[in-house]
Amino acid sequence: MIDQSDIANACDRLRAGQLVAFPTETVYGLGADASQPRAVERIYALKGRPSNHPVIVHLAAAAEISQWARDIPQTAWALADHFWPGPLTLILRRASHVPLAVTGGQDSVGVRVPSHPVAQALLKAFGGGVAAPSANRYGRISPTRAEHVREEFGDESPLVLEGGDCDVGLESTIISLLGTPMLLRPGGISRRQIEAVIGPLGETSEGDVPRAPGTTVSHYAPATPLRWLSPAELRAGIDPAAAVLALSPPPPGHRGPWTRLANDPVLYGRDLYAALRRLDQTGSPIILVEPPPHDPAWEAVHDRLKRSAAAYTETNLP
Repeated sequence: MIDQSDIANACDRLRAGQLVAFPTETVYGLGADASQPRAVERIYALKGRPSNHPVIVHLAAAAEISQWARDIPQTAWALADHFWPGPLTLILRRASHVPLAVTGGQDSVGVRVPSHPVAQALLKAFGGGVAAPSANRYGRISPTRAEHVREEFGDESPLVLEGGDCDVGLESTIISLLGTPMLLRPGGISRRQIEAVIGPLGETSEGDVPRAPGTTVSHYAPATPLRWLSPAELRAGIDPAAAVLALSPPPPGHRGPWTRLANDPVLYGRDLYAALRRLDQTGSPIILVEPPPHDPAWEAVHDRLKRSAAAYTETNLP
């Protein structure tokens, strides 16, 4: 049940230019009033986020797009009609009044309508756009529980609205609609689902690609070095001190931390970040990951794991 006094308190803080962490169906977001540049700058300062890395504006309903974007193509309304509220972000031309602090200095803006009931209650009560990246230090594992946010920021933690575990667990799919529609970040809504609504997506090599959240080479990374575990290594045996994230059960005699996730892309994605956080806290010298299946349904999972590993290796990517 949503506590309306907590929602009212959060709205008061947002209007005062303060930060509020809140749950979405994807991950917990670190929110600020998107119309206040100084408030948005506080997001960057707390996260340690580069100022040219844009944040997403969260809205209560699709009808609010026109308050934040201009020259909105019909494809945007079609996607909004099919997938909002839900884990889809649309990149559109920025309306002239949208602060550049939100857009990372670009002439484009990312917008989405989250489906989580707490996020919806907050956005409806607030009556405006809330700029929010994931509520974690820049480049680190995104939070999927309120406790993750508090662990991440410690004494610096803002008010955190409770909302349980996130249902999707991976950040939103990002589609650029600045020209030929392009997939910038895979997420809970698949490429196939998007193309069923608006037709084939273009390749990012075909033209200018805007900077978008979570698309740097290294991102979503634990503090512990992470690399892929080849099938041969898994069969041959591994360092018993290593922490392992796998689809397979541990081999006989393995005594190190071993987390087995479901062989299902939706369930795996939902549990991935919480599992990485647990393994990151074991004190193991390395986290080894058994690669999931190479199948379009696993595209978002592969994207997150590759970026998680990129900080520690350039050659161990399947």
